[in-house]
Amino acid sequence: MYYVELQQTMGTGYFDSKQNNPQNKGLLGAGWRPLYREFDWEYLWHLLSNDPWEVSKKTLDIASDIADALGRNQFPWWANILNIFSESTRYEFDEFWDYITPQPPTPDYRYQDLLSIETPVTRTITRESIPIEYALNRLQEITIFKILDLLGKPDIITQSFMERNFYYPRERFISWERLETLGTVYSYWSKYCCWLQVETYDKGRRYYSLISQNIAPLVRKSTYNMAVMVSGYQCRIGQVQSQFPINTFPQDIQNFTDTVQQEIFAHNQLAILISGEPGTGKTAWTQAVAKEILVPLGYVIFILDHDAVENFVPPTYLEQICLIINEADNLAQDRSLEVAQTNSKTEHILSLLDGTLYQSVVDESGINHQHKLVVLMTCNTKERLDPAVLRKGRVDLMYEFTYRFV
Repeated sequence: MYYVELQQTMGTGYFDSKQNNPQNKGLLGAGWRPLYREFDWEYLWHLLSNDPWEVSKKTLDIASDIADALGRNQFPWWANILNIFSESTRYEFDEFWDYITPQPPTPDYRYQDLLSIETPVTRTITRESIPIEYALNRLQEITIFKILDLLGKPDIITQSFMERNFYYPRERFISWERLETLGTVYSYWSKYCCWLQVETYDKGRRYYSLISQNIAPLVRKSTYNMAVMVSGYQCRIGQVQSQFPINTFPQDIQNFTDTVQQEIFAHNQLAILISGEPGTGKTAWTQAVAKEILVPLGYVIFILDHDAVENFVPPTYLEQICLIINEADNLAQDRSLEVAQTNSKTEHILSLLDGTLYQSVVDESGINHQHKLVVLMTCNTKERLDPAVLRKGRVDLMYEFTYRFV
């Protein structure tokens, strides 16, 4: 135990002038309670063993302050006793007490798994604005709040504000949105070795940071069956829907799907290209594969248009990603054609397929150093594709759909 709870029967006059601040009263009125340090013999022995001279110096200093308060000759004895409780003497005693008692628990910043977001996520809509950045930030925000729902009530909730510490009774906790925050909030779940740090900014904005020894299992659970769609200026985050189950496709496509499934199990990175005339079920097949094969394996699905793909970098906190690109022949066009020389989309999709885009620099502080990536591409014809896309090592499987759905 680091702390003792202050009895509710004690009056507010007990606190110093900093607690009379209206904002401090706001915390007390919102259910927060003052948090005080508890004496710990083990911690004191640690101080005596490692820094005996500093402990001795501070002990003599506080003893001298008390002796000065009691030794005034010009005041009666009872006035000297009251002087011990004066603001200046109490300040010196509080400083000594803070030194010989453990500090409030705070996150272990040595943990490498960090997931953070500033909320609420806002989006600026302009003609030049591409919503992929907004969609990725929104996905991260949703992931963090889903993780908090999975964690449930913390073991401890504390807040540091105006050089004072407060705690929030665990049984009174309802939701993070309803929790009054004026300073920095710390919460801890011992079962998951996970910390949450919440910092408050102006206009109601907050910065949430999850710090954990291993946050990947929580991310997997919170992002299960999640999909992101970005098309034009529109974006949507939800679940994958499939209009046609895999078993409704022709037998040859079902056999090819079995091959795709086995390759997904065998490789960390896989690219599949489906070609065929419009109406042959290419897009429906990618949705069915995502719904029936990839989602159960824990893949997060991204359905992106050409502009979104050009600006897409896989989030570091996701272990398994599926990228669906429709009409890839309009994206990775043959660079020998004049129309393809006016943009860098072809280079981007090539670097995405071979992994050079995001594997050339490894962020050691990231949650996942290596992604499992599946890219499903469709095109009407392979003739307009850049030959480099079809090179071995870029596209692993190709198949042509000929069956026309009525």
